[in-house]
Amino acid sequence: MERISYPSRADNLDVPAFVFRPLTPAGGSKRPALIWVHENIRGHLYEHYIPYVREATRRGYVVLAPEYRGSVGYGQSLYDAIDYGGAEVDDVVTAVAVLAERYPEVDTSRVGVIGWSHGGMIALLGTLRYPGTFGAAVAIAPVTNLFHRLAAKGVDSQLRVIDPHGRFGGLPSQRPDVYRDRSPLFQVDRLQDPLLVHMADNDEDVTIEEGTQLIDALTARKPALAETRIYRNPRGGHMFDRQVDSLTFQPEGTSDQLDSWRRVWAFLGRYLGE
Repeated sequence: MERISYPSRADNLDVPAFVFRPLTPAGGSKRPALIWVHENIRGHLYEHYIPYVREATRRGYVVLAPEYRGSVGYGQSLYDAIDYGGAEVDDVVTAVAVLAERYPEVDTSRVGVIGWSHGGMIALLGTLRYPGTFGAAVAIAPVTNLFHRLAAKGVDSQLRVIDPHGRFGGLPSQRPDVYRDRSPLFQVDRLQDPLLVHMADNDEDVTIEEGTQLIDALTARKPALAETRIYRNPRGGHMFDRQVDSLTFQPEGTSDQLDSWRRVWAFLGRYLGE
């Protein structure tokens, strides 16, 4: 593992990141890679991801985890640069070029993106805005529709969190184009790359009412590219696939968690190889 930084394609903001590489030599062949996008707009690469990152490297993937703008622990300038659904997406997409420039063992035709919750939204927007950049995309419990989300959770309270500096330029009723552009649901017709989406029907953050809007749109309009699944009352709800045992720090291994990851690895293997 190494800690790096790189300038974002959006505005040259310095983006910290972690890179994890397999210990075994690649031999004569190049490796696939994953851009690993953490949850929470004010988050970071949480410790509960480590067992899954370890599994990715065991399977031969190089993993680059960007600490995109708004992330915590890197100073005021990165924290204040938050741009929900905007330049943060460019922070993440830039990571593909970083792999090409700095890691010659990576096959840049086999780079995928995987994200959770807010990071799942970024993964979706990245593959929808920049088709062909990623060989495959995975979004687990992703935020999908800002109109629904703000209406359900409270416009004022949500805007204080997601747009503290007023970069959206107004309320949903005043700037619907901005909210639509930052909501993956309304970009479904742009999808050109293989996509896997998993939701949980007991999710208290990205509720099933929000989640099924994306699932239904993908099923109806992009059935050849999208694989979707809704898990019924999984342990952990919003966190069902990321739960780890507090003592052993290993995945909890519930049936739904195991099934989700089995499908994720099979999907990525099919489109990126290992």
